[in-house]
Amino acid sequence: MSRTRLVPDPIARLPWRVILLVVAIGAFGQVVLYSAAGGSLQPWALSQGIRFFVLLGAALAISYVPERVWKSSALPAYVVIVIALVLVELVGAVRGGSQRWLDVGIRLQPSEFMKPVIVLACARFYDMLPPGETRRFGAIWPAALLIGIPAALIAKQPDLGTALMVCGGGIIVMFLAGVPMRLFIGGALALSIAAPIAFNYVLHDYQRNRVLIFLDPESDPLGTGYHISQSKIAIGSGGLWGKGFLNGTQSHLDYLPEGHTDFVFATMAEEWGLVGGCLLILAFLLVIRWGVNVGQQATTRFARLTAAGLATTIFFYVAINLSMVMGLAPVVGIPLPLVSFGSSAQMTVLLCLGILMSIDRQNRRAVRW
Repeated sequence: MSRTRLVPDPIARLPWRVILLVVAIGAFGQVVLYSAAGGSLQPWALSQGIRFFVLLGAALAISYVPERVWKSSALPAYVVIVIALVLVELVGAVRGGSQRWLDVGIRLQPSEFMKPVIVLACARFYDMLPPGETRRFGAIWPAALLIGIPAALIAKQPDLGTALMVCGGGIIVMFLAGVPMRLFIGGALALSIAAPIAFNYVLHDYQRNRVLIFLDPESDPLGTGYHISQSKIAIGSGGLWGKGFLNGTQSHLDYLPEGHTDFVFATMAEEWGLVGGCLLILAFLLVIRWGVNVGQQATTRFARLTAAGLATTIFFYVAINLSMVMGLAPVVGIPLPLVSFGSSAQMTVLLCLGILMSIDRQNRRAVRW
């Protein structure tokens, strides 16, 4: 005898453990922003919370989009975003010395959309190739162009951090698709040879200074190196258990610049300590692990490559930001997703999670049938 289910099947099949984990990360981010504002919902925590739940709702809606829609729209979406990046270069809005936005009634940053779209486009390209063709040169240069064109446009804005993430997402898909390892080794050697030339003739002055400060943090502790110095002081002063909620000094006394955006992890670590930092990192790793598992369980090549690429994109966000605030990498302006104030990274990561949930839904349907 069949029994009526209290929860409709499409809702019951959502990955609720991951969704609740993401909600926990987002809610904790709002707690950190509340503290960063001195114990006030304004100007960061309230607006961040509203955006988070709106975008989470959009991600849940996206999870109902069939895989075939992502497959058919991957390359057209890529073309649209590349056109938008060209328009940014021609008529884009300038803010903080960078030209990264389009004003179309609302302010859009096309480079953020390119992070998941480059994964979809590269996955679609290799999905169209017969597996035996992947190791040939004809399977490499089109993907290199797919990655290189938007990366060059983004780097010119200038936004080196986002350009590197776009390259990373595309290269991961190439690697997983079966491109020979020798080509990656050759590319790494070519990059190491070209790096000094790029450092001297391609990077902007402030970008060169960031690299120099990374190599020698004490060379300009009150100038270019101030962010990193104060960030490490805040993290170290938190100790094992932290100073306690609302008791941080580096952020509350304005010693820590950008304590609510790029360096929000330092704000959090000062108050919640090593234990709080490790728990937050563990939460992100569990979300990323789930995304990798979705790719491993996928039944099509496109879904496998897409899921792995999107999970890697989330990993790059977390790894680059944490390396940056700890002084393990140059400052490149990558926020900590779902925790840092701002809509761009939040939107990108929840879009990635929505597509991953869409693939996961298809995996479950295939197993059930």
